[in-house]
Amino acid sequence: MSKKSVLCITSSREQAMIIVDRLKSANFSNNDISALFPDKDTTRDFAHEKNTKAPEGAMAGAGSGGLLGGALGWLAGIGALAIPGVGPFIAAGPIVAALSGAAVGATVGGIAGGLIGLGIPEFEAKRYEGKVKAGNILLSVHTENGDEITRAKKIFEEAGAQDISVTGETAPKGKVAATSTSTYVNR
Repeated sequence: MSKKSVLCITSSREQAMIIVDRLKSANFSNNDISALFPDKDTTRDFAHEKNTKAPEGAMAGAGSGGLLGGALGWLAGIGALAIPGVGPFIAAGPIVAALSGAAVGATVGGIAGGLIGLGIPEFEAKRYEGKVKAGNILLSVHTENGDEITRAKKIFEEAGAQDISVTGETAPKGKVAATSTSTYVNR
């Protein structure tokens, strides 16, 4: 079985919300879309929904009715995440499990360790980590086939996203091999 993800970097929350809205309109599932960005506001004020209990532990739940709102609020599992040695972030989708799981404690650690755990090659994971630390937003969508890859890339490109890449895991007979192809968009 082979699964691939299409990733990109956006420079603003508005751009990220446009992309997520377009992915939603293109019938991508909210469970397949991930977002990761620095929590420039306080985690409590940004990711906390009015009707939830006070955040407990590293994750604070937020729903579509929370202050996040818009297209990003539609994503599954959105919440605040404190990454030791890196700082506070807002994460949603499959990336949440990778960043809050054992991958963060791996040799590389931090954001890059979690991204490597998702099958992103180390050099790309470190590049994305640097971009996110600098204030950009990482978006990714898990795809099932070549048509979905093409649709996701087109959405990213039309919205002016940068550092668009396709990466995936192939797991034949219990072994995992990460592969990657990248397209860089300079804007």
